[in-house]
Amino acid sequence: MLRKILRASHVTEALRFNRTDGTKPAAFSLSSVFNPQKIVNKHPSIRLLPGILLLLLCSPAYATMYHFDTALSGAAESPANASPAIGDANVFYDDVAQTMRVVVNFSGLTAGATASHIHAATAAPNTGTAGVATQTPTFAGFPTGATAGSYDHIFNMTVASSFNASFITANGGSTTSASAALLAAMLAEKSYLNIHTSTFPGGEIRGFLHVSVPDTGATVGLLGMGLGALAGIARLRKARA
Repeated sequence: MLRKILRASHVTEALRFNRTDGTKPAAFSLSSVFNPQKIVNKHPSIRLLPGILLLLLCSPAYATMYHFDTALSGAAESPANASPAIGDANVFYDDVAQTMRVVVNFSGLTAGATASHIHAATAAPNTGTAGVATQTPTFAGFPTGATAGSYDHIFNMTVASSFNASFITANGGSTTSASAALLAAMLAEKSYLNIHTSTFPGGEIRGFLHVSVPDTGATVGLLGMGLGALAGIARLRKARA
């Protein structure tokens, strides 16, 4: 299409017959103006662009929403118990809005729930015990007294009431430092969510939180940039071949 337009223009005529003897010069080529091969040769570091963008994509600095999940069971408690209860939990932590959404489903408890918390940080990932990090005596609005139920609540992590006071004291003395410590524990798999009952005061079912899927608009945007860069590099390589 571009060549058709150029052929129909006076510019093309000038390009065709710009010699004094009237002879026809070499055909006009867009590659004489834009040559991907020369760009790549002159700037070889352009080949690193996809990798750089993918590293940025995976950087926690851009992952503004963290999703953690776990399965809850008596076998995962410390010490383990034979409770028939089961459950699951999802935690969504937004480090820009500084909010934490906690979603819990459970059934089959041997007695009514008395409390539920997130504990952090254990000495090693996925094992051991730790003190309560979140709101005490239990999550606000948690269905205590029930042997089965669901829970969904969003906590403002900039206010002290979202934490156990002793967790704030032990982690820098502010909600900012406590929030960072809790997020670090969850990322390191050194935090767990459990449900306590009168039968098992130390916890009837629990599960260590694991990173699920980072879910963020920034991540989606960077993914688009990365895919665009990859497509651009692919076109350059194809043109060079």
